[in-house]
Amino acid sequence: MSPPKSGLSHFDDQGHAHMVDVSGKPVTDRIAVAEGVVRMSPATLALITEGRAQKGDVLGVARLAGIMAAKKTADLIPLCHPLPLTRVALDLVPDPALPGVRITATVKTSGLTGVEMEALTAVSVACLTVYDMLKAVQKSMQIDGIRLLLKDGGKSGLYEV
Repeated sequence: MSPPKSGLSHFDDQGHAHMVDVSGKPVTDRIAVAEGVVRMSPATLALITEGRAQKGDVLGVARLAGIMAAKKTADLIPLCHPLPLTRVALDLVPDPALPGVRITATVKTSGLTGVEMEALTAVSVACLTVYDMLKAVQKSMQIDGIRLLLKDGGKSGLYEV
């Protein structure tokens, strides 16, 4: 089937949404890296860095939430293919310069399609988890800058910010 006139692969010639057929693609190693930040007051950040957050280990729980979210991406985003992920890693780094937490997710697979959505979902849910665990002390926190930094593998090759 030729690509739709819109150039968007998730729509057919009649404009109906559909899951893209990836069955003709070769299996290749795929990687995606995404990032986001949660901005907060210095006092709220101190709760994390000093281990005084009332709900417990904020960064540890957010890391697990991000990993779980990457594995559930196809359940959350209707046209995503379920993928056998070979690696999901999240780095959560307190950054006094923000102030806040910088979150980076790296996702890998060997498959027919990429893992960009899994990396972005992991970062998004990790950011939301940080917010959830600290909202009692600061409702004005901001989640910013969620974006894809790198993807590689497949026909389109390397994309890097």
